[in-house]
Amino acid sequence: MDDIVLSMKGISKSFPGVQALKSVDFDLKKGEVHALVGENGAGKSTLMKILSGLYRADEGEIWLKGKKVTTRGIKAMIDAGVSVIYQELNLIRQLSVAENIFIGREPMLPGGLIDWRKMYSDVRTLLKPFNIDINPRTKVYMLSPAYQQVVEIAKALSLKSDILVMDEPTAPLTGNEVDKLFEIIHNLKGNGVSIIYISHRLEEIPKVADRVTVLRDGEKILTKPLAELTNAEIIKHMVGRTLTEQYPKISIPIGEEVMRVEGLSKKGYCSNVSFSVRKGEIVGFTGLVGAGRTEIMQTIYGRMKKDAGRIYIDGKEVHIHGVRDAVRKGIGLIPEERKHQGLVLGLSVQDNATMTILDKESVFGFLKQKKLNALVGKMIEIMNIKTPSARQLVRYLSGGNQQKVILAKWFLRNCKVYIFDEPTRGIDVGAKVEIYKLMQNLAKEGAGVIMVSSELPEVLNMSDRIEVVFGGRIVKEFRRDEADSETVMEYALGLREKTGQQTPLVAGAES
Repeated sequence: MDDIVLSMKGISKSFPGVQALKSVDFDLKKGEVHALVGENGAGKSTLMKILSGLYRADEGEIWLKGKKVTTRGIKAMIDAGVSVIYQELNLIRQLSVAENIFIGREPMLPGGLIDWRKMYSDVRTLLKPFNIDINPRTKVYMLSPAYQQVVEIAKALSLKSDILVMDEPTAPLTGNEVDKLFEIIHNLKGNGVSIIYISHRLEEIPKVADRVTVLRDGEKILTKPLAELTNAEIIKHMVGRTLTEQYPKISIPIGEEVMRVEGLSKKGYCSNVSFSVRKGEIVGFTGLVGAGRTEIMQTIYGRMKKDAGRIYIDGKEVHIHGVRDAVRKGIGLIPEERKHQGLVLGLSVQDNATMTILDKESVFGFLKQKKLNALVGKMIEIMNIKTPSARQLVRYLSGGNQQKVILAKWFLRNCKVYIFDEPTRGIDVGAKVEIYKLMQNLAKEGAGVIMVSSELPEVLNMSDRIEVVFGGRIVKEFRRDEADSETVMEYALGLREKTGQQTPLVAGAES
């Protein structure tokens, strides 16, 4: 047992109306990568927040390197060598990259002044393995989610911790960024660092993990060496049943055009973008982080003012000067950043779900409360939102259930076009299938669906047409039956066309 560096014994934790963890045991060996998997709400993040000192367990013990932990709190755990990279990033958005990485640990000059030159140099050294050019002076709010994730990882690496927790570290990353992260993980492991790796992308687990622990409904189901498990077995233990189909694509008749975009441009973000969406159709948008996918959708939705281009709904040109115009014209956006753009965490499930229909369900300023209660109750049932009641605060729900609340908000609005930006980011395999089915139900009802995704298998299996974005432009369109992962990636990497001078994307633009 000398190689056990962490042991969590009998950990239990409750929140209002929810038993998050029930007497969970977990251990970690020196120099190993231990994968922690389970559906949303299984208790993975809660267990790690207890380890980090952010939460205090109701019951249980933590032992580090053979010694029982008696002093809790974030600083105490960092001092003990534990660093956590949370799924919901723990960065101060108004501070710079360098300030976030070295906050409270800034290198100092004689006289008590910060040695900015050394700090910027140290940041560049930390970021070098990622092969990403991020200016250390850049404010974090200007960075895309992917680049913010890289900053969070660099911050943890700068602490030189010997126990590192990575909670969905690749969720916003694609391609080479993921490969670089895996290289870093293997290097850390070779240097004796122990890593707890949480991910819903089960295809990643064999590339990094030595052992796997499965949680379900707050309880530990099993811990086994990875060599003794298949992905199918892991999924079965996670969801408590055999998942027969990961991508449940159904045939839906494609109707007439519901939206058309012509020559859409926004300087520094996208250039001359043209495409259409038909009723009953799912159009997938793919490309690497920084390609401009999110920016195209934000411009259509009115969050960014377009410089040129036209948008048509049902054959008629519409003028969108802001988000309110887009909503009134029948466009709904399920955003990539659900915490900041899709939800109000301090409000209830019901208050969040009914935000988009308050103008429709009120008389002389008074809400039709009885009807709203019925609508939300029906949505909770249809969408299988796991919540003790409609009055539960959204902040206490798992990531997958928060995503379902955002979907419910737009389903109630009954839009003509739904834009899903990374709809299954940070969501487990069981919840993904539910999201896919809900998207197809919208298409079946005659809506047009746009799905922006970094997960190529998702795009290939769920889209009727695929638009590949590179350098802020659509460089290729594929029909579902003619697309394959290799060819799509070649266009996404810019290898299949002579692009010449690309529209420059601003540093830190979203994906």
